[in-house]
Amino acid sequence: MLTRRRFLATAACTMAAARLHAQGQSKVRVALSIPREATGPRMPIDFVGLSYEVQQLADPSFFSAKNSSLIREFKALSSTGVLRLGGNTSEFAYWKPKPDSPEPEHPQVREVVGEPKAQYYAVTVEAVRNLAEFLQDAGWTCVYGIGMGTNTSARAAEEAVFVAETLGDRLQYFQIGNEADLFDRHLRDPKTWSAKTYLQEWLSLSRAIAARVPAAKFGMPDVAGAVSWLTEIADQWPSIQAPPRVTTLTHHYYFGGPATNPDVNIPNLLKPATMQKVQNTASIASAAASKMCARVRMTEGNTCYRGGKPGVSDVFAAALWSADYSLLLASNDYSGVNLHGGTGKSVANSVGGSLPGDSLLEAKGETPEQIAAHPHPFYTPIGTFGSDYELEPVAYGLKFAGSFSGGTLLKTELSTKLQATGVNATAYAAKLPTGHTSVIILNKDAAADLEVELDFGQDASGVVQTETLQAPALDSREAHITTSTKTELLKQGKCSFTVPHATGLRVTLS
Repeated sequence: MLTRRRFLATAACTMAAARLHAQGQSKVRVALSIPREATGPRMPIDFVGLSYEVQQLADPSFFSAKNSSLIREFKALSSTGVLRLGGNTSEFAYWKPKPDSPEPEHPQVREVVGEPKAQYYAVTVEAVRNLAEFLQDAGWTCVYGIGMGTNTSARAAEEAVFVAETLGDRLQYFQIGNEADLFDRHLRDPKTWSAKTYLQEWLSLSRAIAARVPAAKFGMPDVAGAVSWLTEIADQWPSIQAPPRVTTLTHHYYFGGPATNPDVNIPNLLKPATMQKVQNTASIASAAASKMCARVRMTEGNTCYRGGKPGVSDVFAAALWSADYSLLLASNDYSGVNLHGGTGKSVANSVGGSLPGDSLLEAKGETPEQIAAHPHPFYTPIGTFGSDYELEPVAYGLKFAGSFSGGTLLKTELSTKLQATGVNATAYAAKLPTGHTSVIILNKDAAADLEVELDFGQDASGVVQTETLQAPALDSREAHITTSTKTELLKQGKCSFTVPHATGLRVTLS
């Protein structure tokens, strides 16, 4: 059924689709050989994840078993995902164990443009119990964020005890603090704040939690951009006596921002240099994790920080970006990706009270009805529209990449060969838990089609299944994944497919 929102979005893209069809239909041929041995990292079954502000818990009905529409979309994205609760607002939450528990005294903080205002709110017993039921019904687990910026060790430990008891095996680990590398802006003394002072403070809080929850696991440091902190912490780790159990090093990533930045556009989002920067960061993070016998997880990120940019974050280009980004991190042994989103109100609160993208739409002359048709925030994987929820394009890219979950990646030269053609495309391959080989080709090029000959080996034969990630154009406010199955007669283990421009194709040989 075509909703009013989808009608407005689709109608806005009719001309874009016509432009796409009219572009030059150049076609580039390439042959790709798929190795037989699975020698790369394993992509966990729960690789796919979403990130929400802790402030969503201020409404106990949001993450609850009664919110069946939201549970439906979580399941549609992944049957075994990971919900991360954190964000800027987590630093202004306080634990309220009883209805009559008084609000604690709070320290003075500096108000900075773009940072959340010091608006404190309670996380209640009801909210955590409802969260446990939500996770159970969705089949997801949770990375639970506990604030550092305005918290105390005693309150942190008391909250952790109840969360651990209530979530049970749905709790993956605790994350203490959000983007602590930015605390010098508003929460700590910029003259003394560093990775070293952060680690000392983190150890105080985590040890208080571990004393009350002996089986507690932790992720850290959840930095915004200072990935060098991971290296510094890994170097200091051997000198720490009886450290708490850290299973995961965590960091965030946004392509760019804010929405008013003209460099945040579709060509820059999809260009190869963008992914090369991602690879550089992943190399640093993975090396640090290896020193600590941990894995890395990108626990918060998306296309454009401070709520996303309309026309970039909420269109099909974001789907191709999220698929490529997720698979690149998987190939670097990341345990998962959590794309940030939630309700427009919670994300606006996390960045000072408003979404910069709205001012862009107003300047373009969009009516309030047209503006409401966009997801808010603009980058959210699951859009909130009244009492209903919808998967947005960026979520379809994550879902597409998530089809490799549970598999072992094959080390290939697929992307290198594709880059040699001059076409903006990447490719990944995996041996699935079923034993089948699967290949994902992402043609991010705006004009050139790819004719790909896949070589699975001379003795390969069987049923070929394809899935296509597509939309009318890169700037379409929609995305689709379609599946087809056919018996393909392989000639010496080879078969050919056309991957149109601005399209993703997955080929699985059973």
